[in-house]
Amino acid sequence: MRTAYQYRLRPTTSQIALMEQWLELLRRQYNYRLAERFNGWEQNRCNIHACSLTVCHLPELKDKPTFYSQKRDLVNTKALFPEYQAIHSQVLQDCVERVQRAFDRWLKGDCNGKRAGRPRFKGVGRYRSFTFPQMKQDCIRGQFIHLPKIGPVKLVQHRPLPDGFTK
Repeated sequence: MRTAYQYRLRPTTSQIALMEQWLELLRRQYNYRLAERFNGWEQNRCNIHACSLTVCHLPELKDKPTFYSQKRDLVNTKALFPEYQAIHSQVLQDCVERVQRAFDRWLKGDCNGKRAGRPRFKGVGRYRSFTFPQMKQDCIRGQFIHLPKIGPVKLVQHRPLPDGFTK
């Protein structure tokens, strides 16, 4: 069973600036990866009802960006743009996973077949959170949580943590 708790963080001003920088870079990454998905989808889409197969030829299928190909490409992103090296790798991978989920909801729909609307590009200030998917259990020490590449951040606990979660 998965249990999730939300707690309020009280970062310092330098940590706030770093987090805002990360959010802006993640927003740009999200928009870029979503544009890759849309371009791949448009290039491989062919309206069969618009032309006959005897007169028109079907174009060759282009490589569609997938979750794993975009995840592999993060290495190139970090090499070309050094500012992305400051962001933890799992946070960047979670950004690609968000694009995957949004695109799948649009194309496939849910279990009832109801499709969501076309994913939108994020405007300035519209990418509001990032996730560390594999946080260790010993990251909370007293009133602080240790976030990778950010450091210890003050944590306001509204309810106690379950037993065995802290050291």
